[in-house]
Amino acid sequence: GLLMKVEYFKEYSNCLNREMEFKIYGHTGIPLLVFPAQDGRFYDFENFGMVSVIADKIEAGSIQVFCLDSIDGECWSDEGGNGPHRTYMMEQWYYYVMNELIPRIFDINGTGQKIYTTGCSMGATHAANFMFRRPDIFQGCICLSGYYDSDLFFGNYHDERLYNNSPIQYLEGMSYDHPYVEMYRHCDIILCCGQGAWEDEMIYSTHRMQELLENKDIPAWIDYWGYDVNHDWDWWQIQLPYFINHIL
Repeated sequence: GLLMKVEYFKEYSNCLNREMEFKIYGHTGIPLLVFPAQDGRFYDFENFGMVSVIADKIEAGSIQVFCLDSIDGECWSDEGGNGPHRTYMMEQWYYYVMNELIPRIFDINGTGQKIYTTGCSMGATHAANFMFRRPDIFQGCICLSGYYDSDLFFGNYHDERLYNNSPIQYLEGMSYDHPYVEMYRHCDIILCCGQGAWEDEMIYSTHRMQELLENKDIPAWIDYWGYDVNHDWDWWQIQLPYFINHIL
């Protein structure tokens, strides 16, 4: 059992017109916002052993972990669906996180510290997107095995909302002297992926992120793990505490 303080919330979202659930682990510390993997839920991080591998840091008050729900099934994963509706829902979820959940996190956390984002697989995609869209709110990201563009899920479909949720596209489009670029230089940006099974697309995408960040002189820790390191929870359980140690 977990010794730490654990709280469950279910609150109405005006942005999404539904109840949204989230769970908090710990009583204080750096706020860490966890995005679930594709079509995942707020309780997956705990169920897949990710909370227990950093339990010592949560119990010590070094970090406070916030696990939220995504609506991937209505946007990213709805590959047969209507493009404009998918990106509309994607952006409504962004507004839910930024305008409804983030104020709750600052209120509950109470330390005044900027938030770090993390996630595995599509959770890493979300974690990167939020940090790069809002470096005023987020201090850094720990992205494990992410894919950072829209083409895998949307093919040739493009619109402005999709662009705004595709880090590779908007980083590519951002000028060197954009004010966000200087802000990124003060963020803790960590992108990691293995080189084992099911990681090929992630390696490709992480390399592209590395090029874009290097081109703009944005420091980042880009870490490629071994050829035995697969796209799976048993490796993410090892990676997360390793990188959490780095930001503490």
